[in-house]
Amino acid sequence: MSCSQEAWLTGTLNIPDGTDWKPMVYLVQPERFNEIAQSFTAKVLDSAKVNGNGQFQFVNSPGFQESVLLKVVVQRKNEKFPNRLINQNPETDNYFPLVYEPNAKIKIDADIANFQSSFSLEQPSQANKAMLQLRDQRMAAFKKYLKGKASEQNFDDNLLEREKNLRSYQEELIHFSDSTEELLPALMALRWASPEGDYERIAESVYAQAQKWNAIFPEHDWVRELVSVTDKGELPILTGDTITDLQFPMKNGEDVSLQEVINGKKLILLDVWASWCAPCRIENREVLVPLWEKHHANGFQIIAYGLESSEKAWSNAIEKDGAYRWLHASHLQGDKNPFMDALRLNTIPANFLLDDEGRVLTKNLHGTDLVDFVDDYMVRQ
Repeated sequence: MSCSQEAWLTGTLNIPDGTDWKPMVYLVQPERFNEIAQSFTAKVLDSAKVNGNGQFQFVNSPGFQESVLLKVVVQRKNEKFPNRLINQNPETDNYFPLVYEPNAKIKIDADIANFQSSFSLEQPSQANKAMLQLRDQRMAAFKKYLKGKASEQNFDDNLLEREKNLRSYQEELIHFSDSTEELLPALMALRWASPEGDYERIAESVYAQAQKWNAIFPEHDWVRELVSVTDKGELPILTGDTITDLQFPMKNGEDVSLQEVINGKKLILLDVWASWCAPCRIENREVLVPLWEKHHANGFQIIAYGLESSEKAWSNAIEKDGAYRWLHASHLQGDKNPFMDALRLNTIPANFLLDDEGRVLTKNLHGTDLVDFVDDYMVRQ
């Protein structure tokens, strides 16, 4: 690096005395869509030492001829890998996504211990303005829906509430993707919605974003990847799709088609549960039994598929919960079974509300949300 060259990326970091953070800044490039927000996979391009005044600079430009998403990363002293990204809390996470644009000069400022939340840019480009807005919206959603919820992680009866909060958090990130005109911040939002790439519970929203961005940037490699991972054959059955060809191995030993279950009914709840799933058991007793009693005579049907391997445990749970009122099926093959494969599901509790043609009206409603939907729908029929 030549002293005569002008740095393209400079900045100042606040590093308190005695801190356990390295006085280093790393520049990391995700080369694929699934490497965005993912640890250990992205390519380390460069590093810069922070001097005693907290200043650093990158002189050698990456030289890309188009806009590219990079990560500015800091690490603790005991961390061996420059490309390890922390996604636990946006107030303290150790990296910031930055849009590199050819010939642009970028100047940043941050507190190393609160790197992502304190990260600021001097005269940011439009793309980086959007990235800062995304950071702010993500942090606000985190505080609203997720912060302070970790202490509840071991309580099964809070699972559905935590899942609902997570989905609300994810939907705010997807709303950003839908509202921005900047591609790279939009893709960052979709990856921040699930750094693990698990879109099962937000399949409809992510699918819609893939269609939106593919219409605008069909040749972009990352958009192509997004379209691939959100292909309908990879996602669970979507709202608006029709399910017609399912076969159920019923508890009485018969095989019954979904069409037979639907016949003559106005609304069908296809419920995916297990005897070992505490939230499922609570929902059986507190939600499904009352709904059944209220609406079954008027055309409401429930068919429950159990992820079971023990017929005895299955039968005991059905009897104890009062779930004997409705239909039950299972392959008795645990959570790896043809039914889950057919619906492309990995997570329970799950459910689908179907009309009299097998079309998915909505799905994964629980508690009062489920009660309100069924009550309203049955009144209108």
